[in-house]
Amino acid sequence: MSKDSGMGFFSGLVIGAIIGLAVGFLYAPQPGTETMRVVKDKFSNARENVSQAAGRIRGRVQKRMEEEAKDAE
Repeated sequence: MSKDSGMGFFSGLVIGAIIGLAVGFLYAPQPGTETMRVVKDKFSNARENVSQAAGRIRGRVQKRMEEEAKDAE
């Protein structure tokens, strides 16, 4: 798989998510203020999960770099 096809997939995924979110807003059973609160909560949780995952990945990469530096000596 080339980088272009991976980027195309990611772009399609993002566009699909945006369209799904828009359709969800149109058919939401609760009032707009409640929907916005739910969306804010979901985005907040997603942001926290991404931040935690990035921290774990950063730690793994740093550990791996330190191991490689030791092996190079």
